[in-house]
Amino acid sequence: MRRRVHIRIKGRVQGVFFRAAIEEQAKKLKIKGWVRNTGDDVEVLVEGENGSIQDLLEFCIIGPKGAKVTSVDISELPYTSEFEEFRKE
Repeated sequence: MRRRVHIRIKGRVQGVFFRAAIEEQAKKLKIKGWVRNTGDDVEVLVEGENGSIQDLLEFCIIGPKGAKVTSVDISELPYTSEFEEFRKE
């Protein structure tokens, strides 16, 4: 089953290479979409296989070294297959 998920990660997520870590995980898991900073948060929109998306969500809860995640908001969206790769914005 394929999923499309919008994720907003809050906490100490700026200046700790969170976007780069998300990009690395997404590419390793063959997930497509994007990640970007939005003020004090990190926002992610991804599409991929259910198991891979679940693995990425688990990573988002912990984050890279130096991050302190206080909340992860997840919204399920209809799968569209619009992305060809994963990128940082």
